[in-house]
Order: sequence, then structure tokens, then C-alpha cells
Amino acid sequence: MQTESIIICGVGGQGILLASDILAEVCLEAGYDVKKSEVHGMSQRGGDVISTVRYGKKVYSPIIGENSADIILALEKLEALRNISYLKDSGKIIVNDYRWDPLPVASGLDSYPENVIEVLKSNVKNVYVVNGAELAEKAGSLRTMNVVLLGTLSLFLDFPKEIWIKVIEKKIPSKYLEINLEAFEKGRDIKI
Repeated sequence: MQTESIIICGVGGQGILLASDILAEVCLEAGYDVKKSEVHGMSQRGGDVISTVRYGKKVYSPIIGENSADIILALEKLEALRNISYLKDSGKIIVNDYRWDPLPVASGLDSYPENVIEVLKSNVKNVYVVNGAELAEKAGSLRTMNVVLLGTLSLFLDFPKEIWIKVIEKKIPSKYLEINLEAFEKGRDIKI
């Protein structure tokens, strides 16, 4: 098997690191070698966060260079646009249609780009848009958007659903487990 490379990106507080931990654990449970890396400088303030997960028969580095990611899973749409240069030509973007104003926008120093989803679609052949906020609210909490998006990601990866459930049960505290399992199912129910 060829090594697969996935970028998970968004802003601090969206659960990017938990999502990448779950994905890496799913890959391990499926019998693959996995390398993971993360950059989360200003994550506590809503800054950009990126995590990379690479899996395959033998993986030597977690680093994903430009034009080499198979999938970008973006929990915030501007972060998808920021990381588009990492996607290979045949790659896919799964993007949450969710806006989080970066600090320069929130403080009035800059403006949020218009038509982010349309720009993504004009530059990438395979863009899948998920209304993660709506699905997370239906599951019971906006804070489950990351797991909604993992549910959608699971449709594109050849891992049994049972492994995903097993890992989610292991990684999520029991008092939040039911709504996260519901969020995962909501993400899997979208039409792709």
C-alpha cells in the first residue's frame, strides 16, 4: 500500500488535535504504521492549527510537503484555503462550511475573504462541503463538529466503521460519548 497523507486543519478550540489522535489510532488499529505531527502555536486564542497524519505499510516521516496531501479535512473554510497548496492534484478537500474570524478580522484590521467555498471549488476538482455546525447541533452539541467531520472522512477511508467506533469510545470521555457517536453518524449520513 502506498502511504496516505491527511491534513486536518482549523482553528484553536475546534478539536483538531483530538480528531487527529482519533484518526491516527484508527490507522494503528487497522494495522498500519502511522506518523502524526501538529502545529498549534496560538491555538488557545483561535489561531490556526494543523495536524498531519500519514499512514501506510512503513512511514518514515509525518511531514507532508506541498502538492502531496491526499485529503485535507478542514474544520474551518478559510483554513482549507490556507492549506490548499499541500493538496495533490488528485486530492480531496472535505470542508466544514463554517466561518471563524481570525484575529485581524475580528479586530477590524482585515476582512474575511468572500466566496471561500467557490474559490476552493474553482481550484480543486474534489471538494465536499459539510454543514458541520448544523449536524453537530442536531447531534446535541456544537463542540462535536470535529467528530461530524471525522464521520464524513470515514466515508473516504477504507477502515471498518467498527474500528472508528472502538477508537471514539476509547478517546472520548463517557459523559460526552453518546453525542459524539451521534455526531459521527451524522457526518457519515451526508451524500457524497
